[in-house]
Amino acid sequence: MNDRNVLDRPEIVCICGSTRFVEEMRAANRDLTLAGVIVLAPGEADGAITDEQKSLLDSLHLRKIDLADRILVVNQGGYIGESTSREIAYARAAGKPVSFTDPV
Repeated sequence: MNDRNVLDRPEIVCICGSTRFVEEMRAANRDLTLAGVIVLAPGEADGAITDEQKSLLDSLHLRKIDLADRILVVNQGGYIGESTSREIAYARAAGKPVSFTDPV
């Protein structure tokens, strides 16, 4: 765990990335949590979702970025899709540090 003194709480990290990397995001969530980090992860659905549900999940994820100290982009093989690109731009515009699991 890093030495933070912001409101005497652990760092909060929002995980971003393509849903094709769900297992990699779960692993990142586990590793960060075991390191003492509060993790905000994308919502998951068991099957197909409607366009309305996708829009809701996208909006909720931006609010998670608002709550986070930084974001971690799970970008296996350097892949970054359209939604993740939007989340990165949103985080940077809000002054949030952005890190990646793979080189960009």
